[in-house]
Amino acid sequence: MQLDPASGWCQGVCHCPSPNFNARPSGEISLLVIHNISLPPGQFATGKVQAFFQNRLDVTEHPYFEGISELRVSAHFLIERDGTVIQFVSCLDRAWHAGVSSFEGREACNDFSLGIELEGTDELPFTDAQYQALIALTRQLQAAYPGITGHRICGHSDVAPGRKTDPGPAFDWMRFRSALQHTGEIQ
Repeated sequence: MQLDPASGWCQGVCHCPSPNFNARPSGEISLLVIHNISLPPGQFATGKVQAFFQNRLDVTEHPYFEGISELRVSAHFLIERDGTVIQFVSCLDRAWHAGVSSFEGREACNDFSLGIELEGTDELPFTDAQYQALIALTRQLQAAYPGITGHRICGHSDVAPGRKTDPGPAFDWMRFRSALQHTGEIQ
């Protein structure tokens, strides 16, 4: 995978463009927000996250979908359980992933952040393939956007406390942060 800073799109990953984005109010990209998602909740490899981010979710397929049918959301990236990386929005654009949010007293995190969704739940461990893909992708993003320092990588729960819990207690922050500090083999 290789990020093209001029377009904000990664080469070597699946592109699944979402209509749920708009222009950033400034060119600043200085925060990375880690999320988790599965649709229906706790079910994986259904293709429903992609449909949701493209406003194509069939609400008749599962009772849970009715409650989210009016939402218009996206993230820049999704990392599936097998490590497949899907990009929905150019990094240069504002994806609608963090919602009402604040980082270090600054509101509206979507304005200056990138969002990565991990296919999963708060309680289930993420896969080795997901960590490997997340580490590789994060390194690409940090190289292109030096404002994303180690201190400026957080969970959705950190920017929307009380409202969001993801990526949840099953996400191994120590493993992720330790691997980012080592330039050799991915852990």
